[in-house]
Amino acid sequence: QVQLVESGGGLVQPGGSLRLSCAASGSIFSINRMGWYRQAPGKERELVAVFSSVGSGSTNYADSVKSRFTISRDNAKNTVYLQMNSLKPEDTAVYYCNAVVRVGTTNYSYWGQGTQVTVSS
Repeated sequence: QVQLVESGGGLVQPGGSLRLSCAASGSIFSINRMGWYRQAPGKERELVAVFSSVGSGSTNYADSVKSRFTISRDNAKNTVYLQMNSLKPEDTAVYYCNAVVRVGTTNYSYWGQGTQVTVSS
């Protein structure tokens, strides 16, 4: 089992910045993929930025956030961050932290409770 707790959401003006945090606990040694997704009202949940391989540190970003968002991690704190710069109204969504644990041939996906990000003037 993996528990994920997000923090750092809020209201920000267009062009502003926010940093989201996701603290993991539990069977963190078995996480092999971890990152951020978001879901806007009436839309499907979508990938924002992930460590596609926690071991190698390789990352994937949605095209819409490349050059504006940066995913990073602090292994000592078991925490993944999402630095969001140059925010746009279309970035408004609930942001969810996700961790994937692979056991044998089965992937288990864990989600945080979500944190609201609203970009508005």
